[in-house]
Amino acid sequence: MIAVITGAAAGLGAELARQLQPHYQLVLIDRDPLDLERLGLDSERIVMSLQSDLSDPDQIAGMLRQLEQLERLDLLINNAGITHRSRAEVTDLTVIQRVMQVDYFAPVQLTQGVLPLLRDSQGLIVNMSSMAGWMPVLGRAGYCAAKAALHQYFETLRSEVAAQGIAVLMVYPSFVATQIEQNALGADGGRAQHARSVVGKVSQAEDLVEAIVRAIGKRQQRLFPDRFTYFSSLLYRVAPKFYHRLMRKRFAEELMI
Repeated sequence: MIAVITGAAAGLGAELARQLQPHYQLVLIDRDPLDLERLGLDSERIVMSLQSDLSDPDQIAGMLRQLEQLERLDLLINNAGITHRSRAEVTDLTVIQRVMQVDYFAPVQLTQGVLPLLRDSQGLIVNMSSMAGWMPVLGRAGYCAAKAALHQYFETLRSEVAAQGIAVLMVYPSFVATQIEQNALGADGGRAQHARSVVGKVSQAEDLVEAIVRAIGKRQQRLFPDRFTYFSSLLYRVAPKFYHRLMRKRFAEELMI
């Protein structure tokens, strides 16, 4: 069996590669091929290591031409992502566009390109979404919008391709200790200078990936690893004014940036 993982050089992507390599041959995708080499994975388990900047649709198209050479594809993991920490009113439009391209349009483009392979193997698509796609989070309007779009697209796609034997797993974590937050964009597109605000427990990549691997084995449809944040999303739905009041208090620093 063959699995494709985007953003495979670090964080959740690297841990996914480590935990999946006993079960799958791997196609690893990242912006920096040297970082992929440093993972120290068993080279016999790696089918391809591809360099691609997912903020560039043309590079994704070129990558898809290489993926067409695969004899099969059983698992696609859309893991790569970026975020920002900046108020919507001061955030440059190019920042919002970059976040939307990497977190939404890239997974859609990649998925559409490999659907024939997934159809032949009755494969599984895994998307790293976020609870931010279910509820607003101060300082992350672009990120919330991208993850909400990802949620709606793939929840719809699941029903459309179910009869073809293709399954979709949506993963909805909250705060995870990975480089995505360390490399968050600021309002001008540079690196955000203030620390992130968090609610609840910050998960470790190893624990989250163990839960994802179990969900993959069960061909589960949705995974909510953080129950605290899940119930926060329910609070937003039943008492939105109360949720907003609590969020503004907890994320007060985001209003100052």
